Amino acid sequence: MLYKNLAINEAGHLTFAGYDTVDLAREYGTALMLMDEQMIRSRCREYKNAVSDYLPAGSMPLYASKALSFKGIYRIMREEGMGIDVVSSGELRTAVGAGFPMEHAFFHGNAKTDFDIRYAIENRIGYFVCDSADELDAIDKEAARQGVRQKVFLRLTPGIDPHTHEKISTGRIDCKFGAVIENGQAEALVLQTLSKANIELCGYHCHIGSQIFDHTPFCDAAVAMLRFMAHIQKNHGYQAKILNLGGGMAVPYTKNDPSIDYRANIRSIGSLITETCKELSIEEPVVLMEPGRSIVADAGMTLYTVSAIKQIPGFKNYVSVDGGMTDNPRFTLYQADYTVLPANRMNDPAAFTCTIAGRCCESGDLLQENVLMPQLQRGDLIAVLTTGAYNYSMASNYNRIPRPPIVMVGEGGPYIAVRREQLDDLLEYDL
Repeated sequence: MLYKNLAINEAGHLTFAGYDTVDLAREYGTALMLMDEQMIRSRCREYKNAVSDYLPAGSMPLYASKALSFKGIYRIMREEGMGIDVVSSGELRTAVGAGFPMEHAFFHGNAKTDFDIRYAIENRIGYFVCDSADELDAIDKEAARQGVRQKVFLRLTPGIDPHTHEKISTGRIDCKFGAVIENGQAEALVLQTLSKANIELCGYHCHIGSQIFDHTPFCDAAVAMLRFMAHIQKNHGYQAKILNLGGGMAVPYTKNDPSIDYRANIRSIGSLITETCKELSIEEPVVLMEPGRSIVADAGMTLYTVSAIKQIPGFKNYVSVDGGMTDNPRFTLYQADYTVLPANRMNDPAAFTCTIAGRCCESGDLLQENVLMPQLQRGDLIAVLTTGAYNYSMASNYNRIPRPPIVMVGEGGPYIAVRREQLDDLLEYDL
């Protein structure tokens, strides 16, 4: 099995965190998103322990909310002592509703509106991660209006190619995020920030991309950022105390993907930071990291019921299910690989090659191609693994399809964390 929380029981059913997926589907219906709460907590502790052991005192991991945002996830992050980053007023409101302490919240985004900035300061956001000179001016103006001195980080672009999918690469020079170090834009933004009366510059941030298996790009980014810190300190006298290296460590989605040792990666990054700071004669900064996908992705699974099997001799076999791009658009967007299993027929021989198709009226609504399955029939149960990140958070009501529920599987048993949308919910905002 791809993950330790998966197994096959005596009935030949796939189990998830010790629970029979057939029973869960029968109780909660499909499409159904499952999350393993203990796996999420375990990954948080893995990050926290590694950061504590290998990075300077005060360093901490921040959960990247865009991977999966609902009230229950922020309660877990609060209880596990994690910080968070948010990228919208909606994510911020969800965290506030869950009672998350705002002093440990960081507001990201390249296009924050005046409302976003006002709302965040009103809720006493800990930090803005500022993306541009225009945003800096807007934060300074609103901070003055509310009578606060707002803490900010500056998002910088170190020019690192992480060798990941183009659409989730964010550290290159030609990117919509951040101020470029190489051409002097970052230095100019630092000087502008230091001149603001209502802003306190706390440090620098970078994010080079997502689903990165090799730790080397993170090391390259750290060196580039430290050199910039040394340059600013030498030439302008400002010593940054905190360096935020962003997120992006990968998760294996299939058996062909390499496994990831997050602790070892953080140890390597920490060692390099220590060495580089000595070479540059600068003080080691507090280091923040922003894992999102690697906290929740492999803790998630989505269950679907087979609706139809269509065989086209000489071409393709299609297995249609009661979900699709409305709850998982990643194959449509990125041709993302997933592991797909016949949850109620795990011991049956698999000799039927098929494409798993979604229910939307859209030819591109596919979940995976060239999947080896038993000869399926209507009513069988399909499990798609590793759907905890960027599935529910990217879900939509395309074709007016209600979104599925999130059922958390915890030590006390399964419980509904986000209820299933009903048809009447789709009319709530119609006038």
